[in-house]
Amino acid sequence: MHVTFRESHGLEETATPFDPGQDPAEMVVLSFSDSDLGAFAAGWHRAQGKLPALRLCNLVALRHPLSVDTYVERTLSGARAILVRLIGGEAYWPYGLASLRDLAQRKGIALAVLPGDGRPDPGLDAYSTVPHSTLQRLAALCDAGGAVAAQAALAQLALAGGLYAPPVMGEKSVPDCGFYMPGQGVVARIEGQGPRVAVVFYRSYLTAADTGPIDALILCLTKQGFTAYGIFAPSLKAPEPALWLRQTLATQPHGAVINATAFSATGPDGTSPLDTDAPVFQIALSTARRRDWAGAARGLSPADLAMHVVLPEVDGRILAGVASFKSPGRRDPDLQFSRFAHRADPDRIAAIVARVTAWIRLAATPTPERQLAVVLSTYPGRAWQIAHAVGLDALASTDALLADLAEAGYACAPRADLAQALQGESLTWPLDDYLTALSALPKALQDDLSTAWGDPGQDPLCRDNAFHFAAVQSGHVTLALQPERGRADQRET
Repeated sequence: MHVTFRESHGLEETATPFDPGQDPAEMVVLSFSDSDLGAFAAGWHRAQGKLPALRLCNLVALRHPLSVDTYVERTLSGARAILVRLIGGEAYWPYGLASLRDLAQRKGIALAVLPGDGRPDPGLDAYSTVPHSTLQRLAALCDAGGAVAAQAALAQLALAGGLYAPPVMGEKSVPDCGFYMPGQGVVARIEGQGPRVAVVFYRSYLTAADTGPIDALILCLTKQGFTAYGIFAPSLKAPEPALWLRQTLATQPHGAVINATAFSATGPDGTSPLDTDAPVFQIALSTARRRDWAGAARGLSPADLAMHVVLPEVDGRILAGVASFKSPGRRDPDLQFSRFAHRADPDRIAAIVARVTAWIRLAATPTPERQLAVVLSTYPGRAWQIAHAVGLDALASTDALLADLAEAGYACAPRADLAQALQGESLTWPLDDYLTALSALPKALQDDLSTAWGDPGQDPLCRDNAFHFAAVQSGHVTLALQPERGRADQRET
């Protein structure tokens, strides 16, 4: 059947006909989960050509009945064994299941339909043509996750279809929690002489063979002299993984902890398993493509901002930025499949490591030598509202902060006259130094700044070839007010 895919409306108004363009193969695996498909791709390649030919396809591409019909005729009709992992039950793909069941019965194909959430589903079992014992074995391997288990599942599928598959060697289960190293996988212990940096991530990334940004981060940290390693867990809020993680991080001092999981991990007792003496940095593994992030004024999508920025701040984590973006890779010529996975961004990885390195270097700096800056808010043209915060005396709090810092050994002292000093004193930044710093920014940003604010030398804060900021110095601590965000002559009264 030759079909031209042009119409954007069809039997299901929310789906558009799509042809994956795959040739027939002896085995086919279908799933809504990129993690599933990534694990099967890794498992098939791990067999090094000893498994029958395989095709992988995300069911998102087969939502439209016309897509199903074409895929059945072009690809599935040549299969000997088909595995489907379905999230949500038969109601999420009824036409596809009916079509596969009909094809399997007519052609004697071994069809295994499994739930994607690990829970038994007799309704899906009824679509399968393989024995129940085979379904149970396949379900156990798929739920275990990881490349070895996926390879074993493919071998089991091949045997069910009357094809040859050799025994699969290796551990077929992945522990709930453990240590991880790039190129080695799960390891028993971590060895190294440099300051320790733990990268915490979800176990599901490991079982899906989707650890690209984790690998890149660990390798970049290692090049900087750190003993960097991964810690994986299914969740930071489940009681047993949380307890294991808390105890593991407490066994040895760490220079920093980098967290790649989402949301807050604060439990009912108000603590997080990441709470240690080391700073905890939050990174974002974006679910969007890099081009979407680069073209968006806000950067991350609302969902990514909530998961990776807003909610982790509840735990007091330090945002270190975006580490990766999710996008399809090159089409695998053997599997005829483009895997959708997290792709590490080299510039972002380098920026994250630079930030972590700077914090660790700061921690090693003697306290009296550390230089701090405290920037207070201000409101345009309202001198009596400097450092304004509803219900708070921010200036008194700042003075108390200086006292606490001095007591902790920092080179500073309280300023009882802080309000008066901030209205009368200033610090300067030579215009030439500003222009040198400005030239290091991307050209597009320089142009945008110039368009919005004009010549820096004509700025109201620039006098005698220098910027003058409302700021005071207390030893090694600089206290400053935010500069105006507009011009006084443009302000509404």
